[in-house]
Amino acid sequence: MVMMTLALSAGSIAAIIVAVVLLVLLAIIFSVLPIRIWFRALVSGVKISMTRLIGMKWRGIKVIPLVDAYISAKKAGLDISIDELESHVLARGDVIKVVNALISAHSANMELTAETARAIDLAGRDVLNAVKVSVNPKVIETPAISAIAKDGIELRVKARVTVRANITRLIGGAGEDTIIARIGEGIVTTVGSSESHKDVLENPDAISKTVLSKGLDSGTAYEILSIDIADIDVGRNIGAQLQMDQAEADKRIAEAKAEERRAMAVALEQEMKAKTQEMRALVIEAESQVPKAMAEALQKGKLGVMDYYNMQNVMADTNMRNAIGGVEESSDIKKKDKK
Repeated sequence: MVMMTLALSAGSIAAIIVAVVLLVLLAIIFSVLPIRIWFRALVSGVKISMTRLIGMKWRGIKVIPLVDAYISAKKAGLDISIDELESHVLARGDVIKVVNALISAHSANMELTAETARAIDLAGRDVLNAVKVSVNPKVIETPAISAIAKDGIELRVKARVTVRANITRLIGGAGEDTIIARIGEGIVTTVGSSESHKDVLENPDAISKTVLSKGLDSGTAYEILSIDIADIDVGRNIGAQLQMDQAEADKRIAEAKAEERRAMAVALEQEMKAKTQEMRALVIEAESQVPKAMAEALQKGKLGVMDYYNMQNVMADTNMRNAIGGVEESSDIKKKDKK
């Protein structure tokens, strides 16, 4: 009995060991071989060989998203190969977005090839969003754009632009910022050519017609369907403000010129005072030479003594008359001040 018990125990241990080894081998196999995703593709009606899946895994490709995208494409009836999807993944593309975009375009009867979709995705564009915008147009609202009419009144205009994505121009085409900039240019041109801001307020559809006639969507990834003026606000009177600024500038120029003339007048006055002082100095110098000249004339006999005395009498009489005249004049002035 003991021997039989020992034999049974040894057999049980061996069976347990074999079971553990089998479990470990199965875990290793399932971790190395993508059996689950292969089985999912098989039951979905998509044939992918195990060797291809193993090769994808060894090349560092995320097998599950790729196979799921391939299954979705085949179920939607798309003519696309696993090689195309694999090359797109290796090029750092988003295979899920590409397949979903192709499915959406196929459902909407849009012409979108797999090559175009992959090129759009690799160019950095959201191909799925582009297809959605192409099927369901989006509305772009511009910020308040300031424009000035000919009468000097500022108008602030907001517009809503309905656009549809153009798949053929999505690669290399300009985006929403270009659309908004061109719309702003059209608004400024239309308002600026109006004689009065009232004309714009009365006919805001003139802005839409003018902007649409310019073909602003050329070279962009969108097609402009309509432009609607959402709001128009009257702003400042820029013309009056400019006139006030011009008047202020003219005033400052006039003040500067007046100050310049005043400075020139002061300088001329100082110059005349300097010349007067110079003339006085010359006169004083000349007067100082008179006694010397008279002495020489007396010595040389050119001037007689009686002539000298007569000249002195005349000078004394003149000084007396000047003194009397000055006293009388000052007294008259004092009388007038008292009155």
